[in-house]
Amino acid sequence: MIDARVYDVGGVDTREVDSEADLERARDAPGTTWIRVSAATDAEIEAVSRVFAIHPLELEDVRNGVRPKTEEFPDHTFVLVKAASLRRGETTFDEEVRTKSVGLFVGADWVLTLTVEDAAVPAVERVWQSVENREGRILVNGPDFAAYRVIDRVVDDYFALLDDVEDTIEEIEEGVLDGPNEEVLDGLNAVRRDLLSFRKVVWPTREAVSILARGDAAHVREPTEKYYRDVYDHLVEVVDLTETYRDLARGARDIYLSVVSQSTNEVMRRLTVVATIFIPLTFVVGVYGMNFSGAGNMPELTWPYAYPAVMVGMTLVTAVLLLYFDREGWL
Repeated sequence: MIDARVYDVGGVDTREVDSEADLERARDAPGTTWIRVSAATDAEIEAVSRVFAIHPLELEDVRNGVRPKTEEFPDHTFVLVKAASLRRGETTFDEEVRTKSVGLFVGADWVLTLTVEDAAVPAVERVWQSVENREGRILVNGPDFAAYRVIDRVVDDYFALLDDVEDTIEEIEEGVLDGPNEEVLDGLNAVRRDLLSFRKVVWPTREAVSILARGDAAHVREPTEKYYRDVYDHLVEVVDLTETYRDLARGARDIYLSVVSQSTNEVMRRLTVVATIFIPLTFVVGVYGMNFSGAGNMPELTWPYAYPAVMVGMTLVTAVLLLYFDREGWL
C-alpha cells in the first residue's frame, strides 16, 4: 500500500497513488512530499524504487531487518531504525522483544518511509496522523524534520519497553528471597534474554543517529541537527538504562543462586545433625547386636534392668547432642 501527502505551511494535500505517474506528480509537487509505503507488493516497491532512485540494497536491508544504520546516496540519505515492543512469544518465555524495521529515505524535498512487515508501526502512524492534523512544527520544517519525528517516536517506545522490563525486574526481586522457585528462574532468564535482544537494537541505533546529529548527513539541514542531537541524548540514556537493568537482572540471578545454595546448605546441615545423632546410637545398637558365646562375656546381659538402662542412656546421648547443636545454632 502506498500513500502520499504533500504539505507546507499552507495546508496538507492527501493524494491517491495508483501508478508511477502518481508518484512522480507527488514527488514534483511544491512543498514537502511524504510517501508512506507499508505492506506493499513487490510491484509497488519496484515502482517506488524507480521513481525515487532507491538502490536495491537499501530495500534488501529493510526487508532482511539488518542492524540499524545510516548511509549516504547521491539523491537521499537512508536511515534504518527498528521499532521494538514486548509481545507474547512462542517459546517458554512469557514475553519477547519483537522488532519491525522502518526504512527512512530523506531527499531534498521528500521523505519516504518503508515498512514491509505490516501497516501498523505506531511510530510512523502517529507522525503521519500529526501531519493530517497539522500539529506542531512539522508543516513548517522539511522532510528531515519529519524523519526526525518518526525516529523520536521510535525512541520514545524504547522507554516504554524499558518501563515494562523494570516492572518485571521488581516483581522478580520480590520473589527471589522467597526461596527456590522455577517461575522466578524462568522470569530471570526471560528478562536477560529480552535485554540482550534489546541491546542489539539500541547500540547500532545510537550510532546511526549520531551520524545525523553531527552533520555528516547531506540531506539533514543544520537547523534540524539539534533535534537529532536530542534524540541521540535519549538513546544514550536508553543504553545506560539497558546496561543498568542487565546489571540488576544479573544481580537478582546471583541472589537467587545464593538463596538456592543457602537452602541446600540448610537441608544438608539438618541431615548432618540427624546423622550425627544416630552415630552413637548405631554404635550401641551394633554392640548389643553381636552374638556372644555366653552371658559372662557381657555381664549386663544378665541384669534385669539392662534394656531400660540402655534405652535411657541412648535418650540422654540424644538429648545432649540436641542441646549442643541448639546452642551452636545448627537447628
